[in-house]
Amino acid sequence: MVSIVSGMRREHTKLRAWRDQSRHNQSTVRAWPPVTVKTVNIKDGFPDVEQARTRLHSEIEIAQRQGLRVLKIIHGYGSHGVGGELRIALQSTLRRLAHSGQIKDCIYGENWRQSDERSWELLKRTPELKNDPDLGRNNRGITIVLL
Repeated sequence: MVSIVSGMRREHTKLRAWRDQSRHNQSTVRAWPPVTVKTVNIKDGFPDVEQARTRLHSEIEIAQRQGLRVLKIIHGYGSHGVGGELRIALQSTLRRLAHSGQIKDCIYGENWRQSDERSWELLKRTPELKNDPDLGRNNRGITIVLL
């Protein structure tokens, strides 16, 4: 528990330093502080839709408490004959969360490419995401969640 608290204090200090530096550099494009992208494999264990939704909500809450800005959700695209039920249900849930303000946005894997306007805006603010192996691959089995 102590290491978690001290880790959170370090992250808070980094964010404060970034904020202070950003105030002095108003003329430059403001980038977010360094982002740790957490990848969550929701489809692991072949959950049903309700189990997957519960895990999604839990992972979002944990990531937000940890101060993360981006989650990469692996939900699969329906290759096991279930018609993509998890993908459809989780993407619907994420849309509702975005509309209610609980998350900032979500980018579906099929739109996760530099030519997509929302993806490009995220990539400009978080250049380390340009190394994501799914970027530009039209991977319907993932969704990027902005917290």
